[in-house]
This record gives sequence, C-alpha cells and structure tokens, in this order.
Amino acid sequence: MPFQSAAAQPAKDLADLSLEELSNIEVTSVSRRVERLSDAPASIFVITREDIRRAGVTSLPEALRLAPNLQVARTNSNSYAVSARGFNNSVGNKLLVLIDGRIVYTPLFSGVFWNAQDVMLEDVERIEVISGPGATLWGANAVNGVINVTTHAARDTQGALVAAGAGNLERGTAVRYGGKFGAGGHFRLYGKYFDRDNTERANGSPVRDGWDKGQVGFRADWGDSGRSYTVQGDAYRGELEQVAPGMTRIEGLNLLGRWNQKLADGSDLRLQAYYDRTERDQPGTFREELDIFDVDFQHALRPFGSHRLLWGTGYRYARDHVQNSAALAFLPADLDLNWWNLFVQDEIALREGLQLTVGAKLESNDYTGVEVLPNARLAWKPAPDRLVWGAVSRAVRAPSRLDRELFTFPPPGSTTILLKGGPNFRSEISNVVELGYRAQPTTAVSYSLTAFYHDHDHQRSVEPAPGGGFVLDNKIEGSTHGVEAWGNYRVTSSWRLSGGLVLLRQDLRLKPDSRDFVTGISALGNDPNHQWMLRSALDLTPRHELDVIVRHIGALPNPTVPDYTAVDARLGWRARRDLELSLIVQNLFDSKHPEFGSPVTRSEFERSIFVKLLWRL
Repeated sequence: MPFQSAAAQPAKDLADLSLEELSNIEVTSVSRRVERLSDAPASIFVITREDIRRAGVTSLPEALRLAPNLQVARTNSNSYAVSARGFNNSVGNKLLVLIDGRIVYTPLFSGVFWNAQDVMLEDVERIEVISGPGATLWGANAVNGVINVTTHAARDTQGALVAAGAGNLERGTAVRYGGKFGAGGHFRLYGKYFDRDNTERANGSPVRDGWDKGQVGFRADWGDSGRSYTVQGDAYRGELEQVAPGMTRIEGLNLLGRWNQKLADGSDLRLQAYYDRTERDQPGTFREELDIFDVDFQHALRPFGSHRLLWGTGYRYARDHVQNSAALAFLPADLDLNWWNLFVQDEIALREGLQLTVGAKLESNDYTGVEVLPNARLAWKPAPDRLVWGAVSRAVRAPSRLDRELFTFPPPGSTTILLKGGPNFRSEISNVVELGYRAQPTTAVSYSLTAFYHDHDHQRSVEPAPGGGFVLDNKIEGSTHGVEAWGNYRVTSSWRLSGGLVLLRQDLRLKPDSRDFVTGISALGNDPNHQWMLRSALDLTPRHELDVIVRHIGALPNPTVPDYTAVDARLGWRARRDLELSLIVQNLFDSKHPEFGSPVTRSEFERSIFVKLLWRL
C-alpha cells in the first residue's frame, strides 16, 4: 500500500543491482499503489538507500540534492530552500513532503521547516521525488512536486547499528536497535544527536546560525500479507542560534498508526491516522504551538477487467496558537483549521501497452471552500523497456495563515502596518502539461526525459494598501517551462556513472492592475535557469569505494548569487562485514561559496571534512 514500504528489495546492495533490476524498484507516489519505476507515468526520480550511504550526507535536505529534478539551496547552517520547477525560497510553498505517509508542511506558510524534519538516514529505504503536480492524489500544495520519504519496515532493521561521525563543521551520533515480539511482530528503536557550527559571511564574520538537535523514535509492524499493522512515532528537541538575542527552540512529537487489509475479492483497504505536535519559539519574532490530527482512508479495487479503481477520503484538523511579538503577529492568535477531501482515480487498460489514467479530487479548506483538482495521464509502452507518457493536470496552492492573517509592524511610535495578509487572498492556480520518455536501450544504459509547461495564475503579490503599508494579493501571472533529464551508465560491474540536467525558463509578470513595484516577481522565488550533476560510484576493491559528485548550479537572478560548481568526494573502507569507515569531503576544490540570499546577509559555505563510522552489531 502507498504508505507502507514496498516489497523488500533483495538483500544485496543496490549498487550491485543491474540497471534492469533498478528499473524494477517499486514506487508508490505516482498512483498511491505499488508499481514498477519503469511503469510510472511521471517525472519521478528515486534516491535509494545505497545512494544515501555512498553520498555520505548527514541530513535529509542534503540527501535531496541527489535528485536532479529538485532545486536545493542552503540558506544558512540550519535552513534550506527546496523546490521543483522554480519558486524556490526559504518559505517555499509549492512542494508537498511526506515522511512515511505523514504530511510535514505547516499551515503557517504552506511550506516546510526543514530544520524540524529529520529521519535516521540509515533507516531510509528510498526517497521518491516527483517533479510536477500531484494534487489529484495528494491534495492542494502538491503543485510543483511531491517528496515521499519511506523508511524500512521494522523486519528489515533487525539487530543493532551505531553511526558516529565528526568533522570540522559538525558532529553526530545515531544508534538503532531492532527486535521481535509476539508471532511475527518486529520493532525498532532509535536515537540520534548532532550539532553544527556557525557559518560565515563573505568577509569572514560569523553568522549566529549554529544549532544542535536530538531525536528519538520507534516503529512496530505486525500481521501478515492479508492484514498488517504499523505504529510509529518520533520526538525531537533542538536549539538554533539567531541574530536576535536568545535561541530559537524547536520541539515536537508525532504518533502514526496504519492498518492494511486485503479482501477476498482482491481489493485493498488502508486506514491511516496520525497526531503531530510542533512547537517553535523564536524570541523577538513569534512562538507557535501547532497540533494536527489527520485521518486518511483509501480503497483499491478491480471492478472490471480493464479498470483499476482507487478512491478515498480524508480529514485534517489543525489547532494553531501563536504568541505574537511587537514586530510580527498572526491575528487571530488562536485558530482552528479544517480540511476534508474525496478523490477517485481510474486506470484504464485501453489495449496491451496503452493505459489511460483519469482522476479528480475535491478538497475543502476554511479559506476558499472546495477546490477541484483533476488529472489525466496517458502511458504507452511500445516495448517492455520504453515508456512514453503525457499528462494534463490542475493544481492549487491554498492560502496559508501568512497569506490571510499576517501583520508586521514598524518600530514603536508609528501606527502604520507595514504588511498584512489579504482578507480576500485566493488560491494560486497552476495548469500543467507534461510529456515524458523513459527507456533502457541496453543493459548498461537507462535514461528519462521530461518536458513541462506550467501556466500560473493568481500568484502572490504585495500591493499598496489603502491608508499606507502593503497587503498581500493575487496579481501575478505567467508561466514556467523547461526540460528535466537524467540517466545511468553501468561502465563495468564495479563502476556506475549517473547524471542529470534541468533547464528552466520563467515568464512571470504583474497583472495590469497590480501596483507591486516593491517586491514584484522576485518575492516568489530565486531560481537558476540551469543546473546539472554528475555522479561516479566506483568499487576500487571489494572493500574500498570511491564516490565523486559534481554539482553545478547556475546563477540566481534576484538577489544575484553567482553560479558555482561543487565537488564532493567519499572514500569508504569496509574493514569487516559489519564495520565501515568513510572519509567525506564537501566542496573539495572550493574554499567557500554562497548558495542563496542577499550579499549583505547571506552565509557562505566552506569546505568540510567528515569522518564516519558505521557499525552493524
């Protein structure tokens, strides 16, 4: 089922799999059911557990850099900007992120606090990254992409594991233990802690952005192929330095339960519910306490021989409490928010190798009422190793508290509100056309190509308000279009090359009645018009590995950030079957570079060296 780990991959490392076996990796994000990657009609890239291990990354956002169809920029030591197909900024709001089926965006701004989201990377089975809309199945805010992080079932993480590392910029430790209970039940427990140093500005002065965080969690799975259950949860606490006096403090916990049932007629039922609490105390700005309860049900069935039908419904409730400051406020400070949805999708086999998928979701929110989110996809397999697909979709980004209820104030002595949310702010709309081709022409080569065109309307603008100050409105329109491509080449049985390229063009403009002459379209995001990546994974000997990643990011236009090329390298040594040592160097040939922000305030990221031990007991 979509929120479960797909069938376990073979025990051997994914680095040892052939490209044909890799194309058979199972994914769930495109259709909310298990299907082969080679059959999925979407621009989807899968980051495998072996990709993560061999990259030597230490955080979830850094792991996302491995997806060529994402734009990932580090803004300081503890924050990232992550997007797909443009609109990238530190409060990006057009990307839906799930961790084991739990949606992690905040209704405060419809985006993700990346410093609050973490997993034990050694437990990740795969990360599915879809660029393009996924609103029909995943709802509003899945406008430009979906990231679905899936961890291993508890049965696949048995025994003990210790991961520890230290370097010139960060230190971290993680432990995990997995065991059994009852008749066929499995569990795991984990804990991790890290601390990361401050970054520096271009002139060498320190930025107060260092941070530390601890997290613990568990997962339990039991049942059989006909009926299965999962219960899992996490709790975390962290402290982040900030320019203003004091420390930003974050903490939270979540608890999720899932039931899967296979019926006698071959249909499947799934029921999932979770509770998620987050707290964020940022002195001088705001303090937030957010409680979310979410329940989701789906039913997959085969009513006719050529039809595969999926329908479902869900409800989401959030209680948000904000302690405002003299500079910033969300009014009302206390707010209850409700969402409900109903969706249906039909996959129709028109003939051998030709499939049409049509679906729609009705989703209601407290700001704009019911939104209609349709989608149609056509997939044609002219040969078993080739897939041609096309899609037409409509997606929306529903208003957040920032859009409607934000108020910012000037220093004491002035009564003018600097900026306020728009009481009539409406949903941002994107109509999208995609065309893709995926192939494996030989046993050593595979690749994927996607062309896309997004037509945007009612994008957020900042308009002059009557009586002074500014108000948020919907007076930007335009389009984005481009090409995404990536591929793999198995040079030998011990050497694999892979790479990716994204070309992006944006044509956004103010509507004729807009007076947004202060921020304009630059407030929507800051994106390169091109980026590319090359990766080499080489087994020097059965015990020694050499991995090199080269990333090039084009210049950002406003504010201007120079283009950069980063080279990361890892040398790994398997001292024993259960013991691995790694040396990781990031920015190997670059002493430091910026990735995002204005020249006066932005951080620059220097070369880092990290030594890691991985011990399986």
